[in-house]
Order: sequence, then structure tokens, then C-alpha cells
Amino acid sequence: QFDPTAYMSIKEAKRMDRFVQISVAAGKQLMEHCGLAITEDNAHEVSVILGCGLGGLSTIEEFHAKLMNSGPRRISAFYIPMLIANMAAGQVSILTGAKGPNLVTTSACASATHAIGYAFSDIKLGRVKACITGGVESTITSMGVSGFNALKALSTANDDPQAASRPFDAERTGFVIGEGAGFLMLEELEHARARGATIYAEMLGYGASADAFHITAPEDSGAGMALSMSNALRDAECMATDIDFINAHGTSTKLNDKTETKAIKHVFGDQAYIMPITANKSMIGHLLGAAGGVEAVFTALSLHTGIIPGTINQTTPDPDCDLDYVAQGSRQINPRLGISNSFGFGGTNASIILRRYE
Repeated sequence: QFDPTAYMSIKEAKRMDRFVQISVAAGKQLMEHCGLAITEDNAHEVSVILGCGLGGLSTIEEFHAKLMNSGPRRISAFYIPMLIANMAAGQVSILTGAKGPNLVTTSACASATHAIGYAFSDIKLGRVKACITGGVESTITSMGVSGFNALKALSTANDDPQAASRPFDAERTGFVIGEGAGFLMLEELEHARARGATIYAEMLGYGASADAFHITAPEDSGAGMALSMSNALRDAECMATDIDFINAHGTSTKLNDKTETKAIKHVFGDQAYIMPITANKSMIGHLLGAAGGVEAVFTALSLHTGIIPGTINQTTPDPDCDLDYVAQGSRQINPRLGISNSFGFGGTNASIILRRYE
């Protein structure tokens, strides 16, 4: 159970939507873990670039009820600052003192992966030395659940919550909404080495693309998803054969999983059939705009530990999803390179490539 007052005062918590409370908590945990001291001398070299898909849904619901029941005078001056998505990054910037670029990317379920990609580009271009990046989301509200249910995107056929999220399984019926944050300190390599940082992985490339097809459905051939992965490979200056595993978007929806499988086959050819593919959403649900942040952490830790987590609940084979989804539990393969995918409504696609630090 998340308790925001473990990270801030009650007064501060009341002035933040839940997604911002989670962002502040993740920011504090990250700074304690990474050991980077932000001072007046280096504050301009540290940015905050996060992904968030929807912003403050719980705040919108709360203040809409107040407006309907008690009129406009009951609307707080904190209403707008509480709900806007950029406050996830703004409050972390205030918390840490980071004075580099401070922004939120909002691109549905690819938000966090795009944020990490932009952070990577800024560091490569020399604009900053380090970036607090990743994603955050909190949409388990009446309107959030009702909206996704109206889209028929949610799992409805599995009464056991532990078995409801089933990426690539023939009996999958939709995703399970998750909430939380996944943050990383993305840092210029020599800067991290100089301060003696614990380095979990190196980022090599970022790719993005668009389906240009439909507001919610992926383009059936998987060409847009494939282009995102191909662009990441090109940016990383590596070959498809260099990739040792894929952290799939793997939402547990009928359309995404079979389309992502097609895209993987298109990019990797025969290698697709022997390469491990893991779907973290089978265990943690779909964190929407935050998914790519959490899954980037999974990918980095897989490279660091050599262990790829399994895809749970993938028990009934689907002829449209016929690759190796690591269905029998975690696997030790000591990978060198991994690719993490995120795809979102509006046909937005993002992929990043990480390498084991040696």
C-alpha cells in the first residue's frame, strides 16, 4: 500500500494528485540510490524528462464532483497544478534542484520510452550530463477503468487476478491496469565513471515511428512497430543479430500481441524463433504511460544480473504467437544487448536498446 506521507508532509500530499505523489516518491528513491549530488554548480547539467499518459484523473473526478454538488467556488486554486501531467517532472525538479530541461512526454503507452529516448538524445548532444527519466501513471479511478472498459481493452474473462494478464497466450482477453513509476538516472558515461556510480547498463539507441493507421488499433502487418525497432538498431549502430533478448510491449490484448509478434519476425527473421522474449506486464499489469520506464528498469537489471524474467500465464499456445516468450520461469542467459518496446494509442511506437556494462 502506497503511503505518500512517507515521502512528504500531509499538507504537500493534499496538494498533489496521486500520480505526482508517486513521482516524488520515485524521485526520492532514485536520488538516494544513485548517489548523484545536485549542487548549484551542476544543477544546470541535470534534467528531468518523464513520461505520463493521462495526468491527474483522480483530481479531475474529485473536483468535478465538487463543481456539480457545490458550485465553482469549491474549486481549489491547486486544481489545475494538481492535474497537469508536467507536474510529475516539475515536482521532481523542485525536489532535487535539477535545473536542466524539465518536461513530460505524453504519448499514450509509449510515453516513458519516448521520454528516455529524448533524455538519451540530450545527453548525446551535450546539452546535459545526466537526466532523471522514466515514467509515472495512476489511472485506477472510476473514469479511468470505465474508459478502458468501454474500449474493450481490459481483461474480463479471468476471475483470478493473478491469471488475468496473459501476454501472448491464446486465452488473453485484454490488459490489467497497473500504476506506479519506473525511474532511471541516465548519465553520460564518463561523468558516471568519474563519480564512481554503480552502472547497471549502457543505452545505445532509441527508435520511434508511427503506424499512421488508427486511433487505438495497431496496423495489422506490424510495419510501424518493426520500423521503431529498426530505427533503434540503426541509432545503436548494431545488427539485429546482436540483440540477445526482447522486452516486449506484450499487453495481453488480442491485437497487440499478434502484431508485435509479426513485427519481431519482420526485423529479426529466423533469429526471432530462438531469441527469448519477455513480457513484464504479465506480472505487474499495464502501467500505461509509465510502462516503458518500469520495463527499462527490468531490461537494465536483466543485463546486469544475466537473468531474464519469465512471462507468466502463457500456458495455452496461440498459433499467431509462436515465439519463445520465456513461459517456464526466469532464465539465466547472460545477455549483452536487449531491446525494450512500447507502443501506444494513436499509432506511436518507441524502442530502446541497452547493453550490459562491462
